[in-house]
Amino acid sequence: MFRDESSTPTYRSAPGRRLRAGFLASVAVIGLGIGFVTSHMVSASGPVIDTPLSTANAPASFSILAKKVSPAVVNVAAERTVGDRSMVTRRNNQMPFPPGSPFDEFFRRFFDEHGQNRPFGPGQGDNNDDDNAPGRGQRAQSLGSGFFIDAEGHVVTNNHVIEDSDKIKIILNDGSTYDATVVGRDPKTDLALLKANVGKPISYVTFGDSDKAEVGDWVVAVGNPFGLGGTVTAGIISARGRDIQSGPYDDFLQIDASINRGNSGGPLFDLTGQVIGVNTAIYSPNGGSVGIGFAIPSSLVKLVVADLKDDGKVNRGWLGVSIQPVTPDLAESLALDKPRGALIAEVTSDGPAAKAGLRQRDVILSVGDTAIDDVRALVRHVASLPQGRKVDITIWRDSAKRTISATIGATPAEQVATASGKAEGKSAPAARLGLTVAPMTAETKARFGIKNATAGVIVIDVSGDGPAAEAGLRPGDVIVKAGDKTVESPQALSQAVDAAATETKKSVLLMVERQGQPLFVAVRLAKG
Repeated sequence: MFRDESSTPTYRSAPGRRLRAGFLASVAVIGLGIGFVTSHMVSASGPVIDTPLSTANAPASFSILAKKVSPAVVNVAAERTVGDRSMVTRRNNQMPFPPGSPFDEFFRRFFDEHGQNRPFGPGQGDNNDDDNAPGRGQRAQSLGSGFFIDAEGHVVTNNHVIEDSDKIKIILNDGSTYDATVVGRDPKTDLALLKANVGKPISYVTFGDSDKAEVGDWVVAVGNPFGLGGTVTAGIISARGRDIQSGPYDDFLQIDASINRGNSGGPLFDLTGQVIGVNTAIYSPNGGSVGIGFAIPSSLVKLVVADLKDDGKVNRGWLGVSIQPVTPDLAESLALDKPRGALIAEVTSDGPAAKAGLRQRDVILSVGDTAIDDVRALVRHVASLPQGRKVDITIWRDSAKRTISATIGATPAEQVATASGKAEGKSAPAARLGLTVAPMTAETKARFGIKNATAGVIVIDVSGDGPAAEAGLRPGDVIVKAGDKTVESPQALSQAVDAAATETKKSVLLMVERQGQPLFVAVRLAKG
């Protein structure tokens, strides 16, 4: 997402803008200094490097690779009808949200990436000026990149390049243009599959194994930056497994090969000419490349594309749980040896997890033979499993490991395993926690805008320097449980906290509902 504010670097994906038609041959290779690299690690007291490896494998040129793969890379031009010009101008010039906020990012992505701040005029699209008059729909265009994956004309690109489009064209490197249709798209991974009836033999590329790609490996990116046409850049893999908070399945390759607006959807090649990633986003303080780009690894792309080709949609496995990370405080509260796994905050009724007997407060440590180190690992692994697969799930419950067998279900529409729960008396402070709670009454619920909660106590004040504030609790949170005790009144909370202190525990595990979503919070106990 590109925007003018440049004080804070942000992640940006970008189909770009079209400057001229056709596919211009352009090569911009980034030279990297080749120095000594380690042959093996030695003891901490010895040198990091003892024998330098040969640099014979460093390519003298990328020209042969570029010539072979470039014919399979295409420009993707997507057109759509947008609102009237006056609305677009107001949106672009008077964004109603604070700079850097999620809504600001959302609206700027919507208007900037989809080209709505660059409506077609005469010579750019429809030649009828009335189409751009206030109150009338107008045509807007976005440009990105894509690549052929078979002789039938299937093209892989990013979903954000073609999203909401009503007309899509692909432009080959010889300048020929063809209509394309959407076979399927997957917003959660930002991938889309198109089909173009080219009617002649075409060049295509194949997927490689991104799991074998290592940090420091050479890579080559081909795409259509700023609508210029076919452009080749080179660099290395800078990191693996990057989470840029763009979706539940983030697992990006970070690269330093220059990619810019318009490279979105283009392929990332290894030195064998196989696709090991789809270029999708950059991290930038100014809208241009600063050497930090992100590509979806081919290990994920292959699975998504296969489903899109077969069914027009992605069929993901589903467990039916809401999960959250295990922090050091939570690990201590649960008597877990270290922070690991994924803590179940909520179990969907009648879902696969509920049927298998999984519960709130269970920590999932492994699924089958795959260790679950964190929330992302669980989300990605379960999604990759087919519906109907029976798996053994190792959990941590009541300070011990257990194994439960579950059958993976099919993901309901718009659902994934998400990473995030009769009173009497007056409000009362819970001194050991540094907060004040009140009973669940109509008055307190209305005061904090709580609609669905029916049990628990409401946090009405949090001490600015107390344990609750440190743990992230805030007014309006509903405390449902403390430890394994249900909290029905302020007095019940105090009793549960005192009991934890008596057992010499350093913290108490609270189950909290926040805006209808359950989560667990470990709060350290202050001395009473």
